[in-house]
Amino acid sequence: MPDITINGRDGDFSAYLSTPAAGSGPGLLVIQEIFGVNQSMRQMCDDFAAQGYVALCPDIFWRQEPGIQITDKTDEEWQKAFQLFQGFDVDKGIEDLKDSLAALRGMDACSGKAGTVGYCLGGKLAFLMATRSDADCNIGYYGVGLDDLLSEIGGISKPLMLHIAEKDDYCPPETQAKLRDSLGTHPQTTLHFYPGMPHAFARAGGIHYDADAATLANGRTYDFLKQHLG
Repeated sequence: MPDITINGRDGDFSAYLSTPAAGSGPGLLVIQEIFGVNQSMRQMCDDFAAQGYVALCPDIFWRQEPGIQITDKTDEEWQKAFQLFQGFDVDKGIEDLKDSLAALRGMDACSGKAGTVGYCLGGKLAFLMATRSDADCNIGYYGVGLDDLLSEIGGISKPLMLHIAEKDDYCPPETQAKLRDSLGTHPQTTLHFYPGMPHAFARAGGIHYDADAATLANGRTYDFLKQHLG
């Protein structure tokens, strides 16, 4: 599948596009982890395309260094990833994602509704797309820093699903308790907790990948998308 160019409000940036065999379907904005639009994210897009979605993964690190594609396999790559994460402007990133969502909806291949799904940093951004955008539904996998964003929950008007790893070093028990208290009864929000699972348990080929938990989470994601995007 090709990389395409998104014409954003502050400049052009690339995105990986994967389309279903049928040639069209609902849109799904796939939001990267801290490793860029790498092979893992591209495979996720292809997997979503196989489920019938037009999947688009934009390069949200383009303002710092375009075209990042690294892994979680070496200390050097982790250092690079955290450097990019620390230098990332969340508000600008949301603007880029809104522009990407608009571009996705404008594609001939996109047949109607469009949602988001994000992982790690992308999980945080998927939460913010739920509070700040008109995406039709949003899904976050092990989002980071969500407890700092709970003041925004009043903006959630479309369905949001969060997958939370109970042994996530970046989402400690006190944060998980805040999420349960603030979002557990929200009419638009569904929370799933995964006992014993570490951060990034659904990253196929990653150092913390757990096939059973990933299969469970992904099945819930597919059902959620089918319900809310068609």
